[in-house]
Amino acid sequence: MDVTYMYILRCSDGTYYTGSTRNLRVRVAQHENGEGANYTKRRLPVQLVHYEKYDRIDIAFNREHQVKKWSHKKKEALIDLNHDQLPPLAKKRSNKK
Repeated sequence: MDVTYMYILRCSDGTYYTGSTRNLRVRVAQHENGEGANYTKRRLPVQLVHYEKYDRIDIAFNREHQVKKWSHKKKEALIDLNHDQLPPLAKKRSNKK
């Protein structure tokens, strides 16, 4: 059984980068060395602030894409483990036609 991670990095400009990987240690080191994503390369240094472990890569990948859509405040609530704040921070959908 392969373990896969969804992770969040805090960038030097205060923004967050969300990704997924099978080898968290190596992937974070790549980001720290400017060998990761272009987004993090321009915002060094980065710091691992949150990760979640999954038994299946598709679940980690889906979680990554879910969290990427979240607001900055909602990501901070997740990082701070304030799970009770997550529902109120969900974006309300508009009824635009």
